[in-house]
Amino acid sequence: MRSLFVKLQTYLRDTVKGHEWAALLVSAAYFFCVLASYYIIRPVRDQLSAAAGSTQLPIFYLAVLVATLLLTPLFGMLAARFRRSQFVPAVYAIVALLTMAFIPLFALQERISATVLGTLFFIWASVFNLLIVALFWSFMADIFDRAQARRLFPLIAIGGAVGAIVGPALTKALVFVVGVQGLLVVSGVLLMLCIACIYWLLGWARRNPVAGEPDRDQRVIGGSVIAGAIETLRSPFLRRVALLMLLGDCVGTVIYAFLADYNRAMFPTREAGIAFASSLDLATNVLQILFQLFLTREIMVRLGPIAALVLDGIVKALMLVGLVVFGPGWIAVVAVVTRASAYGIFKPAADSLYTEVDAETRYKAKNFIDTSVWRFGDLAVTSTLNLLRSLGVATGGLALMAAFAGLSSAWVGWRMRRALPSAALKTEG
Repeated sequence: MRSLFVKLQTYLRDTVKGHEWAALLVSAAYFFCVLASYYIIRPVRDQLSAAAGSTQLPIFYLAVLVATLLLTPLFGMLAARFRRSQFVPAVYAIVALLTMAFIPLFALQERISATVLGTLFFIWASVFNLLIVALFWSFMADIFDRAQARRLFPLIAIGGAVGAIVGPALTKALVFVVGVQGLLVVSGVLLMLCIACIYWLLGWARRNPVAGEPDRDQRVIGGSVIAGAIETLRSPFLRRVALLMLLGDCVGTVIYAFLADYNRAMFPTREAGIAFASSLDLATNVLQILFQLFLTREIMVRLGPIAALVLDGIVKALMLVGLVVFGPGWIAVVAVVTRASAYGIFKPAADSLYTEVDAETRYKAKNFIDTSVWRFGDLAVTSTLNLLRSLGVATGGLALMAAFAGLSSAWVGWRMRRALPSAALKTEG
């Protein structure tokens, strides 16, 4: 035990410089609040999709995509007209207020159609997740430089993983005590705490500016509200990032659909379904922390982000092949490992790439890819899944197709080195 503690001390001493400790801890606390706020309400959303069945997912995701497309220009307008120190806190304040706006709706559930209220909540929970997480990593890429991102992002992500453990645990403990309305209040309070973290980090960034950009927080990013979409289509680097996102989403959405059907078949009551979803979230995020502590940081520092992207694709492919071999009972294991890899390996690596691009790309193109492109992928994958099922393709065949998408993700990740905006991001020995 003592040996492990000494190794941990050495690891942290080699990873974090003295002046970075406070920023690291506040950033981790910020991400803790982001994911805890989301994971408090996520099990409710997942139970809703399970109750509807995977065949209804295209309808849900079409509504989510429409909502995302409507919100993206608003996000672009804020980024184009206001300083970072103004629009980042403003987005979190808006999300917190809209989340708590559901409180009276749930209080009036008897008067409102359960289907309508449930669909609205599914849409908001999905948009909520993408918006606040995408903005968090854009902000991190703006606070830290490339070298800091490689060292610190895996550690910062641990804060989010802990939040993703605490969130479902709170849901499981409080849902029978305070109900959905009380959970929404807790989620909103956590989002307000994010704003406090943002202002502290803005002050730290002013005292520790990135070389060549001393006044980042006072800068207005400018550009058009659809600049993110235009830049994504124009840039080979961003097109490949978007393709990576789509391939990863193909794997994740197929597994989510399998899991929804498994939940519906095995857990007939709402409470049991929510408890099962919470348990999966807990297991996923414990494994995610282990990845980040013992694997991701070592890979990114020693080999670079490309190696982490490749590893994630291989892990996903292997787990889906395992689903074919071991059958539907394997789905919980597959979901836990692939989600942990997506958020513990893929995300820190992919998000670190944005430290090499300009501010407009960080806030607009990244937001477009992480929201609109992702939700388009959800709709396309679930619609294709229903089509293939109608043509008689069994679960094993669908899993093998998703495994191919995982391998394709590894291949595209390897080829990303040719499209990187800086040679400095290529694999290091």
